[in-house]
Amino acid sequence: MSRKIVTVVGATGLQGKGAVAAFIDNPAYQVRAITRNTSSAAAQALAERGAELVQADLGDLESLKRAFAGSHIVYAVTNFFEPFTALQSPERATEVEVQQGVNLAQAAASALPTLEHYIWSTLPDARTLSAGKYVVPHFDGKARVDAYIRTQQPALLAVTTFFWVTWYHNNYVWPVFTPYWIATANAHVQFANYAPSTPITTLGDVTVNIAPFVRAIVAQPAKTARGNVVLGALATHTADELLQMWARARGTRARFVQVGGEDFRALWPLWGDEMGVMMEFWDEFRDKSWTAPAAAAAEHKYTVLTGDDIGVEGLQGLEEAYKELEL
Repeated sequence: MSRKIVTVVGATGLQGKGAVAAFIDNPAYQVRAITRNTSSAAAQALAERGAELVQADLGDLESLKRAFAGSHIVYAVTNFFEPFTALQSPERATEVEVQQGVNLAQAAASALPTLEHYIWSTLPDARTLSAGKYVVPHFDGKARVDAYIRTQQPALLAVTTFFWVTWYHNNYVWPVFTPYWIATANAHVQFANYAPSTPITTLGDVTVNIAPFVRAIVAQPAKTARGNVVLGALATHTADELLQMWARARGTRARFVQVGGEDFRALWPLWGDEMGVMMEFWDEFRDKSWTAPAAAAAEHKYTVLTGDDIGVEGLQGLEEAYKELEL
């Protein structure tokens, strides 16, 4: 029997590594690793493990169609922060991400003669959930792509799982979230525009914990596809609990210091706006942050499934992940 082709977009990135890990050692599957640079060290390492390397660019629809041809499973992800960093504009970066997401969907639709499952990495619709109060750019573009798939690609929607990948454990490496060593306090200090009690839902190390979710998603298409959402989460902790967990794992002390939104944004121009609005959304909406708008879910007849709902097993714990996280 021929092996099923699993095509992973951004295969050398964090999410891509996790999706590749779900299949690379399974003889029933052939991993097709999509990357812009097939000669990179990361790409060549995948080739040595048996992956097929294919060059494609998310801005080039025809290259994606060629890359997706013959695929049975596609894991699709965009990287908002690449155009955000390059363009220094959340609005322009959102437009780039929307076009990339639409390109991915159109390329996947072109592969439907063989395509059995399309896993689209996305995020909740913060704009709708908050009635327009919180527009988080790196959420907003993905929500627009979601709407495109649900309203314009019915055949693709039938084989699509919308996969919400929650907080990465290594977000602390980003300066806007980094705990900084303050010698006079004899502790690492994290400055935040949100309360220490703000709940943060996390998947932990996505390079490890995406794989069990993806395997469970693919094993149960009747349950996970048809436009349903899977919440990729390990646990929910308060912002201060996460900080203290990191500190214990690293053998240090940490203090959480809340500052005003204006000061937070002044410390990290542009990034303070982008991440600050996300954290303010989570602070206010809490357990409702990772839910679907009721009207949309009812209209499009989908539900949000948790790891427990689909029997996800073998997740790595946070403290173990934090022990390996160097800042």
